[in-house]
Amino acid sequence: MQNIVVIKDGAVAVDNGKIIDFGKENEIRSKYTGEIISFEGKTMLPGFVDSHTHLVFSGTRENELIMKLKGKKYLEILKEGGGIQYTVERTRAASKSKLKKEAEKRLNNMLKNGTTTVEAKSGYGLNRKDEIKSLEILKEMKHDVDIIPTFLVHAIPKESNEKDYIDLCIDMLDEIKERDLAEFVDIFCEKDVFSVRESERFFEAAKKKGFKLRIHADEIEDTGGAELAAKLDAKSADHLLKASDKGLKMMTEKNIVATLLPGTPFSLFTDFPNARKMIDLNLPIALATDLNPNCYTESLQFIFSLAVFKMKMLPEECISSIKNGAYSLDRNIGCIDRGVNADLVVMDIPNHRHIGYHFGVNLVSTVIKNGAIVWESI
Repeated sequence: MQNIVVIKDGAVAVDNGKIIDFGKENEIRSKYTGEIISFEGKTMLPGFVDSHTHLVFSGTRENELIMKLKGKKYLEILKEGGGIQYTVERTRAASKSKLKKEAEKRLNNMLKNGTTTVEAKSGYGLNRKDEIKSLEILKEMKHDVDIIPTFLVHAIPKESNEKDYIDLCIDMLDEIKERDLAEFVDIFCEKDVFSVRESERFFEAAKKKGFKLRIHADEIEDTGGAELAAKLDAKSADHLLKASDKGLKMMTEKNIVATLLPGTPFSLFTDFPNARKMIDLNLPIALATDLNPNCYTESLQFIFSLAVFKMKMLPEECISSIKNGAYSLDRNIGCIDRGVNADLVVMDIPNHRHIGYHFGVNLVSTVIKNGAIVWESI
């Protein structure tokens, strides 16, 4: 993950929204004619890929921060009607237009912070009507940020139980597939949420329908989520704070991406994933925001800083994580290469090692999507 190529005084040639060449500025200038845009003194990176977000929701949970500051754990808050269930109530009550407006505001923040592609999950409806509503919003939204939708089995509704809700979600798969509402499915495989057995039952049904798999795995306890991801060839296993060495090695053998979400333990006052151990296992690592009302950030720059200071990842590894996130989404983006979409971020930093090091401000000066400038700082 440290093997990135750094070109000093570099240039990128773009045509019809694609990168056609890159290299030293003098070489590119000698080969091509056309409009020249100078970003002298700045650093260009691939557009950021945020491969784990909960974009559509209503009902923020700032009051729960006070509960956490007083020592309450997440599962305790959940059992008291907070957590996911609180947001579910607010999301169910919200109109599509309200949910869409709130999601668009978050996307705008993501864009100006350098994100050009997001994976976005449902999961705060927890019934047929409101899960479909969330997925419809993701499909209907038109934005400069590309949205890749995921149907998430997130929690057990208060009015149901584990088996019955899995049955309902399996029954929903046909409509979701027929209407092209999601490319991926995901499930929160965790103690007191969905067991490995029920998660596997849902995944097997989804695979038969042609969905690709992602999984919330081993965040709070080691329940065997990493092993399940490897067994069923998931594209990504996410969180992994408590994943076993066996599970991580199985993921490495299958080249399954470990999507680490350092904003979540930061928000929960818990330990961070052991990124260095995973890197030493040659496990491909992606970094994502886990944007949700319990981890409320749209900034991958902030996540990179957490990765550097809390997980001891190098700036080069943070940059490599962009491509790994794209790989987990089956997208040929997240890199500067010939034939790739010209999704680029220009940062007002002298070199790439300011990634993570310089924190607390937005360092992005220009965002380019498909070869066109879509955001610039004032």
